[in-house]
Amino acid sequence: MLFLHILLLFLLACSSHNRLSEYIYYRLNTNPTTLDPALIVDVTGGLLSAKLFNGLVRLDKDLSVIPDIASKWEISKNGLVYRFELKKNIRFSNNTEVKAKDFKYSFERILDPTTRSPNTWVFDKIKGAREFMDGKAGDVLGIRVISDYVLEITLEQPFSPFLNLLTMTAAYVVPEDAVKKWGVDFSSHPVGTGPFILRHWLPNRELQLDARTDYFDEQPKTKGIIYKIILEDLTTITEFELGNLDVITIPSSAFARFKKDEKWKDYISSIHGINIYYLGLNCSKKPFDNPTLRKAVSYAIDREKILKTIYEGRGRLASGPVPDILRKWKAPELYEYNPAKAKDMIKTAGYPNGLEVNFYITADNEVVDIAEVIQSYLKEVGIKANIKQLEWSAYKDAINKGETDMFWLSWWADYSDPENFLFPLFHSSNLGPAGNRARYKNPEADAFIENGQHARTLKERDAFYEKAERIIVDDAPWVFFWHKTDYTLRQPSIKNYQIYPIYSIDKGMEISF
Repeated sequence: MLFLHILLLFLLACSSHNRLSEYIYYRLNTNPTTLDPALIVDVTGGLLSAKLFNGLVRLDKDLSVIPDIASKWEISKNGLVYRFELKKNIRFSNNTEVKAKDFKYSFERILDPTTRSPNTWVFDKIKGAREFMDGKAGDVLGIRVISDYVLEITLEQPFSPFLNLLTMTAAYVVPEDAVKKWGVDFSSHPVGTGPFILRHWLPNRELQLDARTDYFDEQPKTKGIIYKIILEDLTTITEFELGNLDVITIPSSAFARFKKDEKWKDYISSIHGINIYYLGLNCSKKPFDNPTLRKAVSYAIDREKILKTIYEGRGRLASGPVPDILRKWKAPELYEYNPAKAKDMIKTAGYPNGLEVNFYITADNEVVDIAEVIQSYLKEVGIKANIKQLEWSAYKDAINKGETDMFWLSWWADYSDPENFLFPLFHSSNLGPAGNRARYKNPEADAFIENGQHARTLKERDAFYEKAERIIVDDAPWVFFWHKTDYTLRQPSIKNYQIYPIYSIDKGMEISF
């Protein structure tokens, strides 16, 4: 009887009746680290902050830059000056009106060394930013408040991705008085202009966002959003099937089951993700300082077979680092699966008897499965890959310090410009933690990336990026695997659900019951 009583209490606790009415329930697989736009560097933080804050501009579902708090903007012919006109009577959740000075404060706050923001790169192209960061100026010369509703930004030199950068989390506006009131606790007491406000954040349990009734754009169609923090995929699936979650990203372990299930298959949504999954090769030390050996690794692995089998077709084969959605030029030629050619190239590279390398991965089950298949392909051509599993922080630290020979990682778009997949990942100024974890250096690739950044037209920009990508692919600092397709599952009661290619697009406005 005692057992039955405990079981009944458990079932009641797990039932879908234990919910707030007209709230959408999502799952987070990790506890957010911060909700302060100046400090956010992860997808989880970006996803949440998009509901709480706004910027001058934002991305629409077609990845076009559209107005947000700015009603319109002009860019000078020389590509240096951006003038934004702001909408009037837009208010922070503390009821103060947003004005141009708030954007100047927010941007300079990120550049201020005392903030310790990891996002200074978003604004360091602005005229006077370096002097301000070095303590040689009291403000940033290139950020000018023309009037209450006009903001002007001047760059040091033309920078083609700049408008896209302003769609990012770091470019959200925050009120100076609230930041000073809360200090470091602003992270857990965010005050923004977004369609939702934070009602509570129970670490490692849940976050509750309530819809605002005074949002300047259309009103959210629900009373709010509950994010349940659930680490385990199995628990997530159980909670979803009990009706305690409304939308989930389908865990890889359950993808085949839901796809074939008559009850659920019509409620699966998918979108081509803007990302790249890759096997990184450390170019800064032996043995992969040798480009011939790096190419051999690409020829040794049947990526298409792994994608179709282990990965169950949940992606598109990559021919280079730039995702197919962003690439406006002809894709580089794929490295074919050719183990015989790989063996010959390994000998040419100076390893007639083969070689041994260390292959670092995280302990994620799917990654382990993929790594073991890669290991078997490399063994066939004479490369013994010793798999070393580390927990995430130790893994990231080892890669950032250049300790690895090989490693498995992915990169996800923060903004919709090909530059996001070229400059951080392959420019020699970004070795290690800044993004270039393969520690790849090629002055010619650097020059083409920089020329693309400073191009005046999209046609000119794309011509430079195409040349940069081809050089990178030919140098093979990575084995380019795939661009993952995202799959989500929703309850039948959910209406107007949208899935977006970049997390910042989702303001939580359309979804309803």
